[in-house]
Amino acid sequence: MRAIGIILAGGNSARMKQLSNKRAVGAMMIAGGYRSIDFVLSNMSNSHIQKVAVFTQYNAKSLNEHLNSSKWWDFGRKQGGLYVFTPTITADNGFWYRGTADAIAQNLSFLKNSHEPYVVIASGDGVYKIDYNKVLEYHISKKADITVVTKQLPEEEDAHRFGVIKTDEEGRITEFEEKPIITSANTVSIGVYVIRRRQLIELIEKAEQEERHDFVKDILIRYKGVKRIYAYNMDSYWRNIASVDSYYKTNMDFLKKDIRDYFFKQYPDIYSKVEDLPPAKYNAGSTVKNSLVSSGCIINGTVENSILFKQVYVGNNCTIKNSIVLNDVYIGDNVYIENCIVESRDTIRANTTYVGEPDNIKI
Repeated sequence: MRAIGIILAGGNSARMKQLSNKRAVGAMMIAGGYRSIDFVLSNMSNSHIQKVAVFTQYNAKSLNEHLNSSKWWDFGRKQGGLYVFTPTITADNGFWYRGTADAIAQNLSFLKNSHEPYVVIASGDGVYKIDYNKVLEYHISKKADITVVTKQLPEEEDAHRFGVIKTDEEGRITEFEEKPIITSANTVSIGVYVIRRRQLIELIEKAEQEERHDFVKDILIRYKGVKRIYAYNMDSYWRNIASVDSYYKTNMDFLKKDIRDYFFKQYPDIYSKVEDLPPAKYNAGSTVKNSLVSSGCIINGTVENSILFKQVYVGNNCTIKNSIVLNDVYIGDNVYIENCIVESRDTIRANTTYVGEPDNIKI
């Protein structure tokens, strides 16, 4: 593909509450054995983008460890590869990334030293499958300056967390409002953009001169009446996990067979870093219904409609319902957990009860 990739994975989300205290949003675990950044990395690999940069900043230790080998996404190559950029103190700059545009500005040499004519920019907190080649073809056919990938949300879905978009008959964006308080529109940006590389360099340099640091507010919204900015609507599954509620619902979606088959049994595949762990062990008396149980787990109790990540121990006479249990958790005997997210590397004492509400998940 005639493009390089940039993944913006440095942000923090207050809506994740204490879940983001230990890790970046891009490193949040999905569907038992994946991280949210695996989906965008796999999309880029499957679209034959050979050179990808990941910008990390907030709580990046877990994410950097996950990305320490690029071979899992087929980026271990002589030409191109996977590059991880963290904020660096230099003679010219003493700041952390002050926004998405600033993150690109501080690593502008990556763009200037590349030769591909186009750039695909994506956020690291989306769960979806897409062929970026089709977006690029649309971008070229419309003679667009920037193409924004959009999604039509169901009416019951909350659009206020996203950039809300309105277009004309041709698909050109006429209105773009970032996280509005009130909106009647339900077409949102999914955080994926296609732009010509030289034009991106020009826009970023101009924004930097004017002390503007946000890609959406200071480039997309500011230039929507000047540049030809088009919307490419995707009609397949997409979810953003940057809040506790959306993270919970996204994981619960993977308990549905059609969603699991779409991501893990239909081409193209989703790739992730593989760890050498023994298979899950189900001891006598254990019961598991409609759940995902990862490698290294030991089950002695009852698990229903739940997702257990790697190396979870469930004690005797335990009941876990409608819950997510992250990595390396020890759950003692006679514990009842319902509508909860259990943080990783935690110990749940025996004879305790934790119950949340379906619309108010307890962490």
